[in-house]
Amino acid sequence: MDNVLCDELLQEIFTRLPRTPPSYLSVSLVSKRWLHVYRTSKTSLSLRIIPHDSVVFSLSSLLDRYPSLSSLSVVLSSSEPPTTTTFFDHLLFVVSSSCSNLKSLRFSAGPVSVSSLLSLSKACNHITSLNVSLSRPLLLNWAASFPCLKELSIYACDGDGVGDEVSDHYRETELCLNEDQGRELCLDSLCLTGIRSEDLGVGWLWRRCKRLSKLQLKGCAGIGDGGSFAAFIKSLQGLEEVDLRTCRSIVDVVLLQLAENCDSLKSLLVYDGCSGEGLLQFIRHCRCDLQKLDLRLPLDLSNDHLSAIAVHFRSLSTLRLQSCCLVTGDGLKALGLAMSSGLEELALINCDVVEREPGLLATLGQSLRQLRKLDLSYNETLRDKEFMAMLASCNYLIELKLRGCKGLTNMAVVSMSKSCKKLQTVDIMHCCGVQPEAVELFVLNSPQLRRVEVDQNKLSDVARTWASHKFIEIVN
Repeated sequence: MDNVLCDELLQEIFTRLPRTPPSYLSVSLVSKRWLHVYRTSKTSLSLRIIPHDSVVFSLSSLLDRYPSLSSLSVVLSSSEPPTTTTFFDHLLFVVSSSCSNLKSLRFSAGPVSVSSLLSLSKACNHITSLNVSLSRPLLLNWAASFPCLKELSIYACDGDGVGDEVSDHYRETELCLNEDQGRELCLDSLCLTGIRSEDLGVGWLWRRCKRLSKLQLKGCAGIGDGGSFAAFIKSLQGLEEVDLRTCRSIVDVVLLQLAENCDSLKSLLVYDGCSGEGLLQFIRHCRCDLQKLDLRLPLDLSNDHLSAIAVHFRSLSTLRLQSCCLVTGDGLKALGLAMSSGLEELALINCDVVEREPGLLATLGQSLRQLRKLDLSYNETLRDKEFMAMLASCNYLIELKLRGCKGLTNMAVVSMSKSCKKLQTVDIMHCCGVQPEAVELFVLNSPQLRRVEVDQNKLSDVARTWASHKFIEIVN
């Protein structure tokens, strides 16, 4: 068989293998030829490195064996101490020299210099997605040297600028004041982490991002220097998706500007930081046709917000709530009635109201009969009776997540196979009360099942065999 299969045919076979480890790792053990063909056909690679001088040479030798890479992720081992920017520049130089076909690069090993990024742009000029870390002071005009760049993610960290880069910083500040300098960037997606109000270089970026459809701000205490605010507002106008994570000091301002200046927003995520009044004003004054809302606001979300959502966001198809302590059953029931014809995805993750108010899930199930996706993860004391009462009305579910629901037992799993014949994806990881025999019966009796996430010790040989025959992906 090895002689019959030519290299080209082997490559085609390898590209069609499932991404799960048993499939794509076993082919490399057949023979040296198969290992070589596997490496030359591989287009994506993720590496976790330990900072040491020998790593630079090892990385170069390794990447030379993967000539077809279009996607690469390089991260630092979390247990290792940080090292110098020079070391990370050397690593990035190796990537530039060895991976000329790169389209996506996540280089999260450590902060790199502007000069190394400029070298990367010359060697890998097809990059469309880039994730890098930079030390302060922030210099961002290098982004214009990547002609195909569509997605940019920047993590800002503290560092001591020295020599030419400090001088460059002040020259950059002067350029930021001139609106006519530089060309517009073609970015669709921008993610900024750790930005402060004194970061002058961010203003240059806002001035040249006029086509953004997605914006993510993580752990930010500002949006750059004060002079960049007007440019920031203009960059919001075409946004369709906004993620705000742990940005309490600026989230109200951002939401206010979104409500006033953006009428194209379809998806909003706010985690760990928002004032109740600021969120309420956004909901009441937002002019957009919001379709997805994802909130993790333990002490900043109440029934008043749910009532406003029911009135102003009639087109909402996805609602995700996490750890929302102040929400009550009455608020959720009213929301369910208002959204009965449109809501297709509901998540109540670690929301104690699910366990606190008996009958809530049954009422929601009767109201939201169009649900396609349901996530009740980490409601640890959720019981079979409450869960099964909801499932009786949710006949169209295709995705169900119950991770960490320790109170559910085999009865809940049996009910899933009886009530939800359309299920394709199920997550029952860390459900202590579910036994292997229930998982086995569920796999046997679910005709459209395609993916199951379950603890390895709950998979019997029979369940594995049937999953293989029915082409069901098992994730442990």
